Amino acid sequence: MTDKLIIFDTTLRDGEQSPGASMTKDEKVRIARQLERLKVDVIEAGFAASSNGDFEAISAIAQVIKDSTVCSLARANEKDIGRAAEALKAANSKRIHTFIATSALHMEKKLRMTPDEVYEQAIKAIRFARSHTNDVEFSPEDGYRSDVDFLCRVLEAVIKEGATTINVPDTVGYAVPELYGEFIRTLRERIPNSDKAIWSVHCHNDLGMGVANSLAGVKIGGARQVECTINGLGERAGNTSLEEVVMAIKTRKDYFNLAVGIDTSQIVPASKMVSQITGFVVQPNKAVVGANAFAHASGIHQDGVLKARDTYEIMRAEDVGWSANKIVLGKLSGRNAFKQRLQELGIELESEAELNDAFARFKALADQKAEIFDEDITAIVSNTAQAEASDYYRFVSMAQKSETGERPQAKVVFKVGQEESVSQAEGNGPVDATLNAIESKAKSGAELLLYSVNAITTGTESQGEVTVRLSKGGRIVNGVGTDPDIVAASAKAYLAALNKLHDPSQQKLNAQMAP
Repeated sequence: MTDKLIIFDTTLRDGEQSPGASMTKDEKVRIARQLERLKVDVIEAGFAASSNGDFEAISAIAQVIKDSTVCSLARANEKDIGRAAEALKAANSKRIHTFIATSALHMEKKLRMTPDEVYEQAIKAIRFARSHTNDVEFSPEDGYRSDVDFLCRVLEAVIKEGATTINVPDTVGYAVPELYGEFIRTLRERIPNSDKAIWSVHCHNDLGMGVANSLAGVKIGGARQVECTINGLGERAGNTSLEEVVMAIKTRKDYFNLAVGIDTSQIVPASKMVSQITGFVVQPNKAVVGANAFAHASGIHQDGVLKARDTYEIMRAEDVGWSANKIVLGKLSGRNAFKQRLQELGIELESEAELNDAFARFKALADQKAEIFDEDITAIVSNTAQAEASDYYRFVSMAQKSETGERPQAKVVFKVGQEESVSQAEGNGPVDATLNAIESKAKSGAELLLYSVNAITTGTESQGEVTVRLSKGGRIVNGVGTDPDIVAASAKAYLAALNKLHDPSQQKLNAQMAP
């Protein structure tokens, strides 16, 4: 018999903890819908107690997702668990994921609790969570660096209390594959009631071994759930990459003898959506979803692939969602054709007003570009959603002058609340002048941490996708803007970042950093 491996996606929770990766409610709902199309088993939609924004996003996701289990993280206390239960109330299938640190270092330095206090708190948390749902997951934070005897004591107790999934996290990415796999196996062998729960792995990628450690936990340790994120998104060096785990299991079924329910054709669309919404560009040589993942430059490789593709390809590009589909629409395409293409791309808009706005943007872009690609349409929808959700600062128009030997100048028109503002400034280049013009009126005082430009498609007509990362008062936010004119895209990105700084719902508590 082939066992099923449960795929638990935490892009919307742990992935969002990557500095600057915070998402709006509407963006989270869009990603959750894509994860459902991907047939992810469990979607960890957020940490309900961290902010009102997270609570509202989880509630919204719980209302629209029908086929996947929707999960909320909660610290091991009644307030957090109650908040999670309330957010999940409308879910067709729901899970509460509660945690408390069990390593000596974390208990002493962070929690300032004794091992006995942690033990009692864990039991109480599971008991309270079980009063809200039968599907309860427990994680001993920093579990891999915890004392084995104490960890066994805690995990046996929470399983007895009703925890249905036990997740053992390598919170700081310290593990190596063989040792981590053996660690999971040791826990399962030593705990008398270990067979009463599904065992799960959650590995960070600090040493570049997140996927390897997770797969070792599955193969050696017997875990049957992997916690992962799209593109490996996450704080520090990121999390275990969903696409790599899934394709490893599928490609090497002869070794793992496991089944996954994932629709792999939705992997690349999910990757592109998460990248575009967060502004975290996927490196070209990234496994499975990188632009070069199925490219062959070597003459020997090209010759082999042309003769028989399995000489150098262990997966088919189309199986993970790469498409040879190029030009999809043009300036003469009508509203119905545009709507049909959105459906084919798996994009759902909430209202006719959103569809009309997106179509108007499409027609404007078609006047500037002869060829409209799928990536352009995704960017159009992303901009539409962003404009709906973040409307304190709104881009209106701009003009800039730049010539050799002269200092560049920019004039930017944008709305601040309901008032239209016009601002001019100089800079070292047209982008610098444009951002200086906006900042001279916004007066945010934020520090610019990152400015990057990425071409959405190929050719000089391509839309530029600009990511701006700002820091202020300990908060780090990203703004993403797209436009065929990269200077205009830069203005849009800067305003999008300012919107996130201005939006109080974007302020949130980081679960791992919480006392």
